Amino acid sequence: MNLKPIRTETDYQQALKEIEQIFNAQLNTPEYEKLDILTTLVEVYEQQNYPIDPPSPIAAILYYLESRNQGISTFIENLKHHGVSEEIINTALNEMSH
Repeated sequence: MNLKPIRTETDYQQALKEIEQIFNAQLNTPEYEKLDILTTLVEVYEQQNYPIDPPSPIAAILYYLESRNQGISTFIENLKHHGVSEEIINTALNEMSH
């Protein structure tokens, strides 16, 4: 097993190619151990070089509703049912439209 830190984009691309080649490695094999180490190295490199910001609360809510095939009107009715004011709902709707 010849592993090294991922410091450059070239190192990163090589690690991804190796991962692709051994992706279906069986548990408790040297290839699986290598896969585990490489994916950890790639994950750290990606976190440092390609960070992903968390979504805005509005985007998260919209994704949640869309992924469950729920309409926004049902969500709004639930907000009203739980005592959320019209002003807060309208402010959120305005943010969604931008």
